[in-house]
Amino acid sequence: MNAVDAATAGDAGDAGDAANAVNAGEAGDAGKPVRIAYSPCPNDTFVFDAWAHGRVPGAPALDVTFADIDVTNGMAERGELDVLKVSYAVLPWVVGEYALLPCGGALGRGCGPLVLTREPGLELTGKTVAVPSERSTAYLLFRLWAADVLPGDVGKVVVLPFHEIMPAVRDGRVDAGLVIHEARFTYRDYGLHCLADMGEHWESTTGLPIPLGAIIAKRSLGADALRALAASARTSVRMAWDDPEASRPYVRAHAQELDPAVADQHIGLYVNEFTADLGDAGYAAVRGLLTRAAAEGLVPAIAADALAFP
Repeated sequence: MNAVDAATAGDAGDAGDAANAVNAGEAGDAGKPVRIAYSPCPNDTFVFDAWAHGRVPGAPALDVTFADIDVTNGMAERGELDVLKVSYAVLPWVVGEYALLPCGGALGRGCGPLVLTREPGLELTGKTVAVPSERSTAYLLFRLWAADVLPGDVGKVVVLPFHEIMPAVRDGRVDAGLVIHEARFTYRDYGLHCLADMGEHWESTTGLPIPLGAIIAKRSLGADALRALAASARTSVRMAWDDPEASRPYVRAHAQELDPAVADQHIGLYVNEFTADLGDAGYAAVRGLLTRAAAEGLVPAIAADALAFP
């Protein structure tokens, strides 16, 4: 657990209401920080830097846990913490307890997961493929791609931490790997080839942007608190855009093995207009993904209004 001290100062608008609404809700006694988990990846630290460090006027303090998204998916399924960054793919299992916030997450174009191999043009039927999680959006996109493209099923799917996937492919321990995050920019350093781009397939077949990671918050906090949390997240995003240099120490502290130029590429790709507001196109993409995945039997179907924000 990494607790980040953040002041709950100010009487400014929605963010000020956030502190009062959240402190009055299930998050705890007055003044108790909101418990949140997100990844140490550059896009998340960039988005939440201002809020985590008390620069969003009136926003509630945050008690931050850093965890990879497969861990936060599990936290959501167990009902842990107040606010979480999770895969859109896990929403069908948690949307009864958690509401989708309309901002703060990762959704865009040209940013999908890649299938990598040692040799170009490998036929994946009957092969072993490493994936970062079977409850990840990347895995859903992979399964939808495979259903459309492959003549037969892959032989075996194995789950590995995402940072172990490219070495496993390079070393021949698996035939292919499904990669996410900054691997888009670094896979050539491992001598690997891109067999297919899951996002490219999704965009070409649906015309929709690619839904990746969502910000969710407990419904039991109440509608006012949820709206105020969303306002705090949106303000934090806009403050990061207004002063990118302010977030650099936080980003670098949690991406120590990542080249700064790659971190900047990562942020540029995954933090975009949908991070500030999902909008109609963003919601259509999320509904489209979950509807298609449910039709393939990959996730439970959700109610038509399950994604509506209070």
